[in-house]
Amino acid sequence: MSENSVPGASYAAAGVDIEAGDRAVELMKEWVKKTQRPEVLGGLGGFAGLFDASALKNYERPLLASATDGVGTKVDIARQLGVYDTIGHDLVAMVMDDIVVCGAEPLFMTDYICVGKVHPERVAAIVKGIAEGCVLAGCALVGGETAEHPGLLGADDFDVAGAGTGVVEADRLLGADRIRTGDAVLAMASSGLHSNGYSLVRHVLLNQAGLALDAHIEDLGRTLGEELLEPTKIYSLDCLALMRTAEVHAFSHVTGGGLAANLARVIPDHLHAIVDRATWTPGPIFDLVGRTGGVERLELEKTLNMGVGMIAIVPQESVDVALTTLADRGVEAWVAGEITDRGEHTTGAALVGDHPSD
Repeated sequence: MSENSVPGASYAAAGVDIEAGDRAVELMKEWVKKTQRPEVLGGLGGFAGLFDASALKNYERPLLASATDGVGTKVDIARQLGVYDTIGHDLVAMVMDDIVVCGAEPLFMTDYICVGKVHPERVAAIVKGIAEGCVLAGCALVGGETAEHPGLLGADDFDVAGAGTGVVEADRLLGADRIRTGDAVLAMASSGLHSNGYSLVRHVLLNQAGLALDAHIEDLGRTLGEELLEPTKIYSLDCLALMRTAEVHAFSHVTGGGLAANLARVIPDHLHAIVDRATWTPGPIFDLVGRTGGVERLELEKTLNMGVGMIAIVPQESVDVALTTLADRGVEAWVAGEITDRGEHTTGAALVGDHPSD
């Protein structure tokens, strides 16, 4: 090579470490194995995950349900705190709790992890969280992809996304056509902010107020970072258990857009859902965001879940057994409202009254 020669380009020189990626795969294998269902064929490392569809032969008319989602800017809280093994719970919840809304049993999931630089232990920790979430949702993690994007993302930056598939018998499909006047609206408590509205939360608490993630917040009883990283509750198996013990007409997963907007998505055009705020008190994190940022209540309610992560709509005669089933599973739930005729209402759902703390 002459004195002025330029060394040949390589993938490693461009910032992609294939060996680190291989190491990450080896580290995550033990966690993926914990999610396996009997229908899963093959192991991690193939080009595609395999799921034995003959398991669906017992269905008269199986309908496949699919969903895809991410975690949003909550990943930046994980990055700043260096905590990577909880964000996967959020990812599974965002995907599989959408799938169970139609009454479908979660079957399997794949993930996509994009990083600026592969740190094998960090990637494995993310997958560990996803695998643990899959166990809580009753589904298998059948594969995924880890992509290294140097120059596009910083060395410590990352993002996650996932896609899932479930199955429901056609005549057990839940939705608007089952809902009737007089049905009860049951609310299931959220574990906190879940995985929506973090752009607002970060702007108010971190940027405007300048709060530190390691600061202990008396009202929260822990550090701000611990509160913001509280994993999204996974309701999938709870919803399936509810369907086995009680008549359920519909579910609504409360995510981006808040309670009223998501509930309206499952209400038929001729009916209206009324939810009474007086039936519960949102957790202190919601008040902290509102007070600190001077955020109006309606703005909070259309951005955050305000303490309700999942809604079940059931006939009145199923209320008692439904609440008992959820209580036995450790899910805090209560009657939050009812279904009425649409009348002069212009929206499918509305919140009325004040929270007890207002």
